[in-house]
Amino acid sequence: MTMADSRRAFIFDMDGTIVDNMAFHTKSWVTFFQRRALDIDADEFFRTTAGRQGKEIIRSHLGEHLDDDEVLTLNTEKESVYRELYAPHLKTVSGFEALIGEAKLRGVALAVATAAPNANITFTLDGLDLRQHFDTVVGAADVARGKPHPDVFLLAAERCGVEPKHCIVFEDAPLGVEAARRAGMRCVVLSTTLPAEAFAKFDNVIHIASDFSQLTIDQLFL
Repeated sequence: MTMADSRRAFIFDMDGTIVDNMAFHTKSWVTFFQRRALDIDADEFFRTTAGRQGKEIIRSHLGEHLDDDEVLTLNTEKESVYRELYAPHLKTVSGFEALIGEAKLRGVALAVATAAPNANITFTLDGLDLRQHFDTVVGAADVARGKPHPDVFLLAAERCGVEPKHCIVFEDAPLGVEAARRAGMRCVVLSTTLPAEAFAKFDNVIHIASDFSQLTIDQLFL
C-alpha cells in the first residue's frame, strides 16, 4: 500500500463552509448587477451560481463577448463590494478550528479548494490566520473551470498526495457537492445557507450538519 493509498484528506470549500458568508456574496452580486440595471432573484442566484468562478458568472449575465480584461475589472469591482460588506463579520463557522486541529493530530491532510480569487482567499485565510494549517490552497487562479467541474478538488487531492477516494469534501452548495461527486469524493454538507432537502439527490453526501461542532473524526471515517 502506497502513501497515496493510505493517507486521508479533508478538502474544504471556503465561502459558506469555513466562513458563513454566502449571504454577503449574494448581496454583493445583487448590488453589482443592480448598478447595471439587472434585477436578479437572490435565492435562485445562489442555487445556480455558488461554486462557479466570478468570471463565469459575469459572462453568463453580462455577455460572452466580454474580453478577459473587462471581466477582470468587473470581477474586481464586485469582490471589493463583498469584502466591504463582510469584513465586520469575518469569523469561522463554529467548531472549525477544533475539527482541523484534531485532524492534523491524526495525520489527515488539509486543503482548501475554492472558486474564490486570490484577493478573497487572502482576505479570509490570512484575515483569520488560517493559511498555516493547510497543506495546500487551490483557488480560481489555479483551475480553468469552476464547480460543478471537479478540477479544483482533484488538484487539491493531487497536491496533498491523496487518492480522491480517500478525500472528504466539506461543502455548502449543490454545485460543489456535484463537483465532489464527479471527483469521486464523499461530501459533508454544511447547511449554513441551504436546508438539508436541497442535497437529497446526492449519493456522495455522508453527513449534513449545521456547523463543525456536530462532527467528529471517527464519525467521518466510518
